[in-house]
This record gives sequence, structure tokens and C-alpha cells, in this order.
Amino acid sequence: MQEPFQIWKPYTQQALDPAPITIERAEGVYLYPADGDRLIDAISSWWVNIHGHAHPHIATAVADQAARMEHVIFAGFTHEPAQKLADKLRQVTPSGLSHIFFSDNGSTAVEVALKMALQHWRNRGKPERNKIVALEHAYHGDTVGAMAVSEASAFTDAFKDWLFPIERVHSAYCYRCPVGLKRETCDIECLERLESLLDARGQEIATVIVEPLIQGAGGMIMHPPEFLKRTRELCTRHGVLLIADEVFTGFGRTGSMFACDGADVTPDIMCLSKGLTGGFLPFAATLCTDEVYEPFHAPDRMRTLFHGHSYAGNPIGCAAAIASLEVFESEPVFERIRTVERIHRERLPLLAEHPMVGDARMIGTVAAMELKANDAGYFSDVKSRLYDFFLSRGVLLRPLGNILYILPPYVIQSNELHYVYDVVAEAIDHISES
Repeated sequence: MQEPFQIWKPYTQQALDPAPITIERAEGVYLYPADGDRLIDAISSWWVNIHGHAHPHIATAVADQAARMEHVIFAGFTHEPAQKLADKLRQVTPSGLSHIFFSDNGSTAVEVALKMALQHWRNRGKPERNKIVALEHAYHGDTVGAMAVSEASAFTDAFKDWLFPIERVHSAYCYRCPVGLKRETCDIECLERLESLLDARGQEIATVIVEPLIQGAGGMIMHPPEFLKRTRELCTRHGVLLIADEVFTGFGRTGSMFACDGADVTPDIMCLSKGLTGGFLPFAATLCTDEVYEPFHAPDRMRTLFHGHSYAGNPIGCAAAIASLEVFESEPVFERIRTVERIHRERLPLLAEHPMVGDARMIGTVAAMELKANDAGYFSDVKSRLYDFFLSRGVLLRPLGNILYILPPYVIQSNELHYVYDVVAEAIDHISES
């Protein structure tokens, strides 16, 4: 008899990890396993779901579009859903981001941004501006270019010989300040390394790429708005392009529609995905300013951005994204976000007093606790001990090693989020006693 086909799951070790949980359906904040009780999805299924699972408006839009046209080549063709989505994104993204390149996931949105920035300078006759600057603790995706600008880790180590070199500068990791200061009295001195680099070699630098206000997979590291604002000022002073990777932070996660809004910053290039379709479909967009686009708009074919995806501009993905943005218009989404923020502010300080909690931090709908551990890091044993405990209590939380975070869909009810916090408090007590 033929062996069953094995699905290779992300971030799992097939020989050691338990069998995956089969989910039959999902609705609102709940996942319904084939066997067992429902689970509260307190991480928005890897941060993609914002309005709740199976939202009827988005589901209807996807079905209607699939019945009309599922896909068409986007080279030399266009369609109404793509144009409508472009128009709606221009209305909500920072002013000046007037050109949009569609792709299919966060990593490819970053790849497009990096290629766009590098070729911008080549097209302008300045190929010497070919260096990229990224932050410590960065994570920008799992494709090769995205790995290159991400922090070296177990995720990139097997491929290190194939990654292009970049310049690395400090992150504003206030709990573990890279320059040994305290946020209460510092003047964002962690930016001095970037400032020195641009002063010395600004004419070699093509772009600086950041995750604005919060570095997600790097440990839910939350930056003061001044860090992003002054990074923008430094890039402007030296004529360097700023890429904002808003794949995670976009569409309300940080309390404003985009993290850049929270610092009153417009990047030169912005990457969007995850919440773009409300969590329904893989889809992405890379936006840029007129200034970035202009060197590509020329009769010389060699100035073309030769980058394309078979599913670029997919009409069903566009329809999902349009419908998600319509939910922002028709439902009290930001009131829901404020409710999540209020509960984070109420419950997080109490957990911060626990002797196992080294640091507690929040921004918008994201709350995180850095737990004390002898094996701190992504592979901390704390992760597996907590993960199983949470599942036993009907909650899906997936710690980043010893970093425990809560990141629910915005539709979570107050009693449901309080329950999540009750389980977290119980879990921290449980592992501190074991």
C-alpha cells in the first residue's frame, strides 16, 4: 500500500513534532478542530486575520469575484478589481505613495522593494549606490533577498553562503538597549550608528529597510516613534531611500492604519501583505513615490523592473482586499482596536509584576512579555511548555521562544480577551512552579 503523502509544514521537525491539529472550520476568533473543543485564535493565524475568520462580507466578495473571473495575466492587461484596490489603497496609505506593484506574499513584497530601490539608483546612473542597511533583530521573510536583510539566525544559517552582504545598525531594543541606556532618559542614541554610517558612506547607500515601530518575528521589539521619525530624517538628509516593511504592522495592528502614521512618516517604499486581504488570501503590494518610480518610466526597455509573478494582481485577492478595506468603512474597526488596547493596558502591567516577566510591552493590538529564561531565544524550552498548556485551555498562542505575545483579531470580545489573559497568568504561574 502506498504511504500517505506527507505535508511539509513550516517551522516543524517532522520526526519530533506532534501530529498537526486538523481544523474543520473557523468563525470570528474561534478555530474548530475535528476532534476537541474550539480554540481562541489569539495570534490571528500568524498575524494575518484582522476582522475575524470567515467574515461574511469578505467571503461573499471572494465568491462573487471567483464566479466572474478567477485570474488573468497582469502583463499588458488589467481589470477593475486591481484598479479599484489601487484607488482605495491610495486613500488610506501615507500621502505620496502613488505607484503600486502587486505580488503575492510579504517576502515577495520585500524582494520587489529591494530590487526597486537598487535599480532606482542604477537607472539614475548611480550604480555605486548599491549598499543596503537593515536593523539588528530584523526579520523580513524567507526568500533569499528577504533573508539577506534579516538578522542572521537559524532561519538563514543554512543559506549564509548565498546571501548578499548588507550593513547592520542598531535596533531600538529598549529592554536590551544596544548602547546601555534607559528609555526614560535617552535621546535615541541607538541611532548614532546609522547616522555615522550615512555620514561616512551615504553616497554608497541605496536604501535603509525597517519594520516600523515593531519588529515582529525578531521578538516583538517595540520602537519609540522618535526612532522611526529620525530614521526618516537621516535618510532624507543623505538622499537614501527608506523602505517600510509594513507586512505585519499595516492595517491597524499598531493602533493607526499604518505604523508610519504613528510617527507621521512617509517612506519612499512601503511593503504590504498579511492583513491586506483580511486574512483570506495570499496577496501583497509594494508602493512607492513618484520620485522612486520616475527612473523606470523611460523609452529604454533596460530600465524596466523585470520582476513579475504569475498571480500578480489576482482578481480574487484584489476582491478580498477591497472588501477588507470596506469593513474598515462600514464597521467600528478602530473602536474594536481601542477596546483591545484598553484591555492590554489594564492587564499587561499586572503580569509585568510577575517575577518570571523581565519586560512587558505593548503597542496597538499587540502585547508582549519577555519571560526570564536560562535558554532565552527562539528555541527556548519555554515555548513548548507554554504552547501545550495554552492548547489545553482552549487558546492558540505561539510564543517566539521566551517571548510570549497576544495578537488577536480585532473582533475579539472583552470577555474573550480577558479569558486569554487569565490563561496567560495561569501559564506563567505553572511554568514558574515546574
